[in-house]
Amino acid sequence: MGAESADMAPILPPHPPAAPSVPYATGLMWFRRDLRVDDNAALYHALRSCRQVHCVFVFDTAILGSLPREDRRVEFIRESLVVLDEDLRRRCADPAGGLIVLHAAAASALPHLAHELGVQSVFANHDYEPQAIARDARVRGALADMGIAFHTAKDQAVFERDELLTQMGNPYAVFTPYKNAWLKKVDAFYLRPYPVDKYQHALAPRPAAYRQPVPPLARIGFAPTNLAELKIPVGSTGGEALFQEFLQRMDRYGETRDFPAIKGPSYLGVHLRFGTVSIRALAGRAHALTQAGDPGAAVWLSELIWRDFYFQILANFPHVADAPDGHTRSFKPEYDKIRWEHGKHADALFAAWCEGRTGYPLVDAAMAQINQTGYMHNRLRMVVASFLCKDLGIDWRRGEAYFAQKLNDFDLSANNGGWQWASSSGCDAQPYFRIFNPVSQSEKFDAQGKFIRRYLPQLAGLPDAAIHAPWKASPMERLAAGVTLGKDYPQPVVMHDEARDKTLLRYAVVKKA
Repeated sequence: MGAESADMAPILPPHPPAAPSVPYATGLMWFRRDLRVDDNAALYHALRSCRQVHCVFVFDTAILGSLPREDRRVEFIRESLVVLDEDLRRRCADPAGGLIVLHAAAASALPHLAHELGVQSVFANHDYEPQAIARDARVRGALADMGIAFHTAKDQAVFERDELLTQMGNPYAVFTPYKNAWLKKVDAFYLRPYPVDKYQHALAPRPAAYRQPVPPLARIGFAPTNLAELKIPVGSTGGEALFQEFLQRMDRYGETRDFPAIKGPSYLGVHLRFGTVSIRALAGRAHALTQAGDPGAAVWLSELIWRDFYFQILANFPHVADAPDGHTRSFKPEYDKIRWEHGKHADALFAAWCEGRTGYPLVDAAMAQINQTGYMHNRLRMVVASFLCKDLGIDWRRGEAYFAQKLNDFDLSANNGGWQWASSSGCDAQPYFRIFNPVSQSEKFDAQGKFIRRYLPQLAGLPDAAIHAPWKASPMERLAAGVTLGKDYPQPVVMHDEARDKTLLRYAVVKKA
C-alpha cells in the first residue's frame, strides 16, 4: 500500500478553486463491480463533476480473507484490472495516468486514500449486497468526518430497489408482473449509455507513490488457477468480444439454451458480475432486437430482467440473505418449518453431491463442470439444486453456500433467488411438488450423452440410451463399456421415486401451514 500513516501530509499540492460549472476540484472514482471505462455511471458523474479524477480499486482484505488461495474470481478481477488500467492510461492525457490499486481493508483504506489525495468527493456505483452496504456506510461516515462527499450511482441494474412497484406501492414478489412493468417502463432514457469519452480529459495522473502496475496474484496472497487454460476472456475487451460472438446466435437462444452440450448461453455471467460489460448495452441491444421480432432476443432479455428482479428482491426483502442471527431465511417463512436431513448420513450425501458421486450421471457431470471450471450451465443449476433439496433432502442453504464458493459468476441475489426457487421457498418459486427427475432431464436435454461423456469419461462407452441411468444398463452393456458399478462409477445414493415420496411428506408441513 502506498501510504499507511494517517498523519502523512497530502502528496498532492493544493488545487485552485474549481470553476463554477464544476462542483469539485478533485474527485476519486472507486471501482468495485464495474471494471470498465465505457458507459460507467459513477465514472461519468465523477469526470463531469470534477476538474480532475483519480481512479482506485481495492483488493479488500475483508473479503479476500475467507477465499481459497486459488480462486478464479480473484484471478479474473486481477486480469480485468490490467485491461482497465491500460484503458485509463490510454485515455489520460498524462503518461502517468492509470489505476491506483490497493491491497487493504477498503473501509479504512479508501477514506485514507481520499484524504491523502486531497479530494472533495468520492464516487462509486451501488452495490446491493449486505456486506457491501455495511462497508459503504462505514466509508460514508469516515469520509463525512473529513468533510468529503460520497456519491453513488445506479450502474449494474436497469431498474433497482423501488423503481418498479405494484399499483399498491409494494415491491414485486412475482416475476411475470414485474417483467411486464419493466417492459412497460423501459425506454431509450434508461438504456442510454453514459458518454464517458466526452469528459475523459479530467482523468488525473497518478501521484508518484502510486504508479505501480496491477500487482501479481502472489503479492496479494493468491496463486494462479486454470483461468487461462479455460480461455475465459477477461476485462472489457473480453466481455465485448463475447457479446459480439453471442449476437451472431442470439436469435437461436430460446431453442438452444437448455442443452448443455450445445453452445447456447451467452457466457457473459462473470462479466455481468464484475461489470466488465454494461447492462445497459446488453439490455439495449436485446430490447431493440426484441422490438424487431427476434424471439431469441426476447428470451434472453427476460433472463436479464430476472437479474433485476432478484436485485430488487434482495433490496426490498433483505431477510432472504441478511437475517440478524446470520441464518438465511426463506422468502416464504412457512418453508423454514421444513426439517431437512442432518447428521453424518446427511453430511455423506452432501459430500457425494459436491464431489459428483451421486450415481446420477447428469448431476455428477454438472458438479464436475462447476468444480473444474467454476461454471455450470443454467439448466443444470436447476437440476442439481432440485436433486440436493428434493432427492437428498438437504437444506438448500448448503447448496447455496457451495455455489457461492465455486461459481465464477456468483452473485448473492441471483444465487439466493435461484436456490430458493429450486427449493420452492422463494418468491415465484416452482411448486413444492414439482420435483425434477434427474434421469428424464438427462434424456431430454443431453439425449446423446455428449455432455455426460465430456465430464464423466469413464461412462463414455455406454450406449446413449444407457448412459443416463447406468444401473439400468444390462450387464453386457456395462461389461462392454468397462463400467463396474461401485468401482468405476457409483451406485445411486438414493432412488428417485422413493426420494420423491419422502420429499412430499417432508413438505407436508408447508401444505398444512
